[in-house]
Amino acid sequence: MPNILVKIPKGSFPGEHRRLLARGITAAATAAEQMPPDDPAAQALCWVLVEEVDAGLWTCGGADTTALLLPCLAIVHVPQGVLDEGARGRYAQQMHQAFVQAMPADDARRLATSTLVQEVPDGHWGANGRLWHLADFTRAAGYAHLQHLLAPGAPAAA
Repeated sequence: MPNILVKIPKGSFPGEHRRLLARGITAAATAAEQMPPDDPAAQALCWVLVEEVDAGLWTCGGADTTALLLPCLAIVHVPQGVLDEGARGRYAQQMHQAFVQAMPADDARRLATSTLVQEVPDGHWGANGRLWHLADFTRAAGYAHLQHLLAPGAPAAA
């Protein structure tokens, strides 16, 4: 159940490429978090916001290098306890692949992605006016590897 904020240089993923990027990022997120891939309700919990950055506002080393480099940033917020180190690594790899696959074929710039996975501590994520805990997220998102949290006798969500 991630919230993913994506920043890209303005115009770098036009039209269908932006739709491919959003779908690829959603697929990467649901795979890394072990959410049911064909469940529309689970897919709807994966929020992706793509924001374009105007030319000249994205610098590397103090210089605008976007003529040669296509920098792309993804900030992923996920509930703490959903990912282990292996899953975080798959997240970074699959997010990079989503950018690769959505990049326009005629763009000759070198792609440079940065994926920041930020885990939100349990009980610090507000959804629909109340604080959620890992069991709440597991119930809503269907995390395959965390179903034991929903078993009878498991600690109740606060």
